[in-house]
Amino acid sequence: MRILIAEDDRLSRTFLEEFMKGYGTCDSAEDGMTTLDYFLDSLKNNEPYDLLCLDIMMPKVDGLELCKRIKSNIQVSHIPVILLTARSTDESKLFGYESGADEYISKPFNLDIL
Repeated sequence: MRILIAEDDRLSRTFLEEFMKGYGTCDSAEDGMTTLDYFLDSLKNNEPYDLLCLDIMMPKVDGLELCKRIKSNIQVSHIPVILLTARSTDESKLFGYESGADEYISKPFNLDIL
C-alpha cells in the first residue's frame, strides 16, 4: 500500500509516517501544494497512492481544498482520504465530509482508531 501524509507540524508528520510505515510505503509533505505535486506525480508515473491522510490546516492549500480536488476527479475519487484535524465541532466534521472525506479524525487521536 502507498500512503501519502500531509501534515505541517514536523513532529506529527514524523510520528504519522513512522506509524503508517507498518501498513506500506509512506511519503509525506509539509504543505498542501507539495502534497498535490506528489499526488499528481504519482499519477503521471502510474503509481497512484492507495490512501491519503491530510491535515486540514496547512499552508498554501488546506486539506479541505485538497480533498475536494481529489474527490472531484472521477479518475482518482475512489482513493480514500482521511482528514486529521484539531477541529472537532460538528460543523467542522460536516465541512470535512462535504469535501468528500472518507473519514474525519480529530486530534489527538487514538492510533487504534486511525
